[in-house]
Amino acid sequence: MSIEARLAELGVILPEAPAPAANYVPWVRTGNLLFVSGQIAANADGFITGKLGENMTAEDGAIAAKACAISLLAQLKAGCDGDIERLVRVVKLIGFVNSTPDFGDQPKVINGCSDFMVEALGNKGRHSRSAVSAASLPFGVAVEIEGIFEIS
Repeated sequence: MSIEARLAELGVILPEAPAPAANYVPWVRTGNLLFVSGQIAANADGFITGKLGENMTAEDGAIAAKACAISLLAQLKAGCDGDIERLVRVVKLIGFVNSTPDFGDQPKVINGCSDFMVEALGNKGRHSRSAVSAASLPFGVAVEIEGIFEIS
């Protein structure tokens, strides 16, 4: 099954790739790797804001992380000249969680992205990753995730 068909089966239509918010590019392709800049948690209603351990649960954060995953795939598609089927595999995800000093469930939050990648992409979605705390993130978002992808 194609990636686009699987996404449609999951009820996900990739949005246009978000434009960068500052002086950087949304992705860089070098050789067969595509490095996607950090994608912040947002949905149709705007930014998903909050601080884990203060006014958000790990489950809320996982929803925000899934939104980041969808933005990552939108950037991946743009970086592949519109052909997301060029994806060979997700190599690594780096997740940042806006959380209180005593919050320790960053991995559970970033699972929202990881689980979606595997659900949508199968074995191509299996990856290495980091899940770290941040004292704050741009615009007060709950989660930001960047990714490295192998493409053909």
